[in-house]
Amino acid sequence: MTLEIRRTFYPMINCADPAASMEWLSKAFGFEPMNVYRDDGGAVVHAEMRYDTGLFMFGRGEPGTSAVYVAVDDPDAHHDRAKAAGAEIFRELADQDYGSRDYAARDLDGNEWYFGTYRP
Repeated sequence: MTLEIRRTFYPMINCADPAASMEWLSKAFGFEPMNVYRDDGGAVVHAEMRYDTGLFMFGRGEPGTSAVYVAVDDPDAHHDRAKAAGAEIFRELADQDYGSRDYAARDLDGNEWYFGTYRP
């Protein structure tokens, strides 16, 4: 019997060169690429890697910065709750071309949190 893992939290890191980082992370730490998304020019814009049952996401951005993506079942209600509590919403709730409905907010210390229905 196979047990399905329902993940909720996904660390997100930013890299200057996601393709080089993916190669290095695999070689140095044994992380395995799961999904890799490229732009029309072939550059990696988003990737997911795993190790055992853990998974993280990364893409091009300011190196050394990170965020957390949290999968939620009802992003509309979650968004409304966060907004009512005074969260700084910096990316409004929207349907994404990859099938997720999500938004992004900053906490009191400026940390970025992404909430949506996507589950890698």
